[in-house]
Amino acid sequence: MPVKTVAILSPGDMGHAVGRALRENGLDVITCLDGRSERTRGLARDAGFRDVPSYEDMVSEADLLLSILVPARATGTAQAVADAVRATGSGLVYADCNAVSPMTTGEVESTVTSAGAAYIDASIIGGPPGRGAAPRFYASGADTAPLEELDGKGIEVKPMGPEVGRASAIKMCYAGLTKGTSALHVAVLCAAASLGVSKELEEEFEYSQSDALARMRSGVPHLASPAARWIGEMEEIAATYEHAGGTSHFHQGAADIYRLLSKTAFAAENPETADLDRTLEETIEEFVRVAGQSAKPPSKPQ
Repeated sequence: MPVKTVAILSPGDMGHAVGRALRENGLDVITCLDGRSERTRGLARDAGFRDVPSYEDMVSEADLLLSILVPARATGTAQAVADAVRATGSGLVYADCNAVSPMTTGEVESTVTSAGAAYIDASIIGGPPGRGAAPRFYASGADTAPLEELDGKGIEVKPMGPEVGRASAIKMCYAGLTKGTSALHVAVLCAAASLGVSKELEEEFEYSQSDALARMRSGVPHLASPAARWIGEMEEIAATYEHAGGTSHFHQGAADIYRLLSKTAFAAENPETADLDRTLEETIEEFVRVAGQSAKPPSKPQ
């Protein structure tokens, strides 16, 4: 049966943009907003989502569900959807599009298929639709055709064969470089500021690492906002690399960096409220200040 109705959990920054693109390409896009924040409700409304009362209603109406969440919520949401599928007898296809390890996607597959739903391992590389090039949805599993039907509807779908875990694996490798490098940038710049050599290091970067410095200036001031969401992603990457025979320590360290950034004053920003004029120097000053607070030993009782 052709895919006509797509459910998306959740209509956050990526999810609502994907939903908007699919709706503009003729699909009925639904979600369940019960218990969600006012911001999420607003994003869903602006993107033209149709809100349904419950997960049971959602899985009964949808042909395909896209799970687009923070990694920490992937397994719990899969269980909630599986319970709804079991209760309704739905013939849902569940595509987990989250930044999780191949091991975690295997757990989600077991949860979903044991309830009677079909499963697609998927991952997203690229920004939300409407902000440049279309995001790439990598897909693997026994039957990825339902997700492939969305190709060209604001997203690009790239099938990777029948083995569940392959789509998640490419995301773990890709984000290990991109978001891992961003964490390294923060660590380097904070160390230079704490050691009093920021000016000299910047001059050297201008001379010998100008491309890297340009990426720091454009990217680092905006890392605090998504940092809390990326902690779990770094932990999933760390587990993936250890499972693959490498080391988990690079990305455990990156998780620590994002944990620090999530405690800064800038972490409360979102794309609608971000200060686009904040400089790299102002950003690092705040990061170092918070790092210094975190490093202070507890005061001894008098």
